[in-house]
Amino acid sequence: MDAAQVFTVGQQALYTLLTVAAPVLLVVLVVGILVSIFQAATQINEATLTFVPKLLAAVAVMGVAGPWMLTSLVEYLRSVLLSLPSAAS
Repeated sequence: MDAAQVFTVGQQALYTLLTVAAPVLLVVLVVGILVSIFQAATQINEATLTFVPKLLAAVAVMGVAGPWMLTSLVEYLRSVLLSLPSAAS
């Protein structure tokens, strides 16, 4: 396995990681901004008010997008494992 192949596998891994993590991160970001606006408007500074909605949103996104995320990860892992015999020679 030469440096170009290692770079390609690493690049594919980062791309897969980004596409799988993006839905959860974006939803948690949006919920965090909405909760911050709510806290600024009402002047409520409660730590659990920021944590619980983000946690619930992350669980909801994992429930909805979880099968797609798992399929994407399995496809990537399968492609890497199937390319190992050709990379060894």
